[in-house]
Amino acid sequence: MSGFENLILSYVLNSLWQAPLLFLAAWIAARMLRTAGPAAEHRVWVGSLLFESLLPAVSILPWHRFHIAWPWHVQGAAIGDAQVSVQMGAGAGFTALRIPPPMMAALAIAYAALTGYFIARFVWRCMRLSALARGTGSLNLNVEAILSCKRWSDRLGIIGPIALVYSDEIFAPVTMGVGQRRVMLPAGLVTRLPHADLDTAIAHEFAHIRRNDFLKNLVYEIVAIPVSYHPCLCFTRQRMMETREMVCDEMAAGISGNQEYAQSLLRLAALLLQGRPLRVPHAIGVFDANTLERRLMKLTERKKEVGRLRVCVSVAACVVLGVATAASAVALRLGVDSQASADKQAPKKGAPLSIRPDVMAQNIASKVTPKYPPEAKKAGIQGTVELDAVVSKTGHVERLNVVSGPSELQQSALDAVRQWRYKPFLLNGAPIEVETTVRVVYTLEK
Repeated sequence: MSGFENLILSYVLNSLWQAPLLFLAAWIAARMLRTAGPAAEHRVWVGSLLFESLLPAVSILPWHRFHIAWPWHVQGAAIGDAQVSVQMGAGAGFTALRIPPPMMAALAIAYAALTGYFIARFVWRCMRLSALARGTGSLNLNVEAILSCKRWSDRLGIIGPIALVYSDEIFAPVTMGVGQRRVMLPAGLVTRLPHADLDTAIAHEFAHIRRNDFLKNLVYEIVAIPVSYHPCLCFTRQRMMETREMVCDEMAAGISGNQEYAQSLLRLAALLLQGRPLRVPHAIGVFDANTLERRLMKLTERKKEVGRLRVCVSVAACVVLGVATAASAVALRLGVDSQASADKQAPKKGAPLSIRPDVMAQNIASKVTPKYPPEAKKAGIQGTVELDAVVSKTGHVERLNVVSGPSELQQSALDAVRQWRYKPFLLNGAPIEVETTVRVVYTLEK
């Protein structure tokens, strides 16, 4: 069970500091891409939400088992059209925090309970949405409303039927459904609204359907469950909802006209937001995000011509920022280890002390780079040879055993590592015998 607890707490620990870092990078990228339009901003925030949820899980993967030659912990020499490198550990920046077993168990239980709550809340919301859908009634649309639905379906390229229904439990139009798509309107809205305003509401909701926002939102909610406790995820989700509404505004206004759409949206807001809003979980609505002012400003502001070069430079800068942020988060990942596990790893009397490879790398006094066997190179054989080494009190490699790796490359690795010399490893000021791991990577360049 301790191994599972280690994974859980390592995920939480990494998410605590990685989520703010990713949020900050997304905020900078979104500001840089504002001139490119709301769709670019929305993609940034969607990417941020996915990275905030998934990157902590990626960080706790045992990367050293994949034998990736990270530049910060690999030393090697090129040999013709091949390369032999020696990995000095699982990755610089990986730090393990040791926590007493009772505290680890308590923290793991608390996180499991919190995650269970978010799962239960998600299920309850889905059930609530299903009950809401069952309580709807069919609308008797007039000719103008039917033509409006047909016109927007054609303009937005929507294939398949869309049901317009009403409900007594909502205050504004919402969209729901995956297989059976429907636009839900408040009871009596069709008779109260002028046709122009009803057309605006239909246009916005049909834009959500064209983008499959209901299904996407469900996927985002599921992916984000493990890190739903984090405040940065809440901020990210809010920004994602805001930009999503602006994307749909842009789609609808691009066809009907910005000024007309903005005026109609303002009239809708004045009419529909008079009462206390009832939020419909997981559904997508025209007033989902509390950003009406910015949406209106976006629709009415004078468009500035943005050069393609500027947009490309902004996108490239954002990609570089995102990659650098994600790579830094993985490189500087943290791990959790129980004090009990550490005690188990303590050496028995007379047995060598187990030392991490990156720690032993600092004690290397001299080493010989393994040579790529010509026969293996000719045959196109490559891979990683993992060796278990016992270093004596004097720093000589006393015992060396192959753990894994292609048989054609093993002898080359053994011959080279046997000649390595270490500075004596000191414990309480006295030299001791230690055991460590050496990985030799043989790579053929294409």
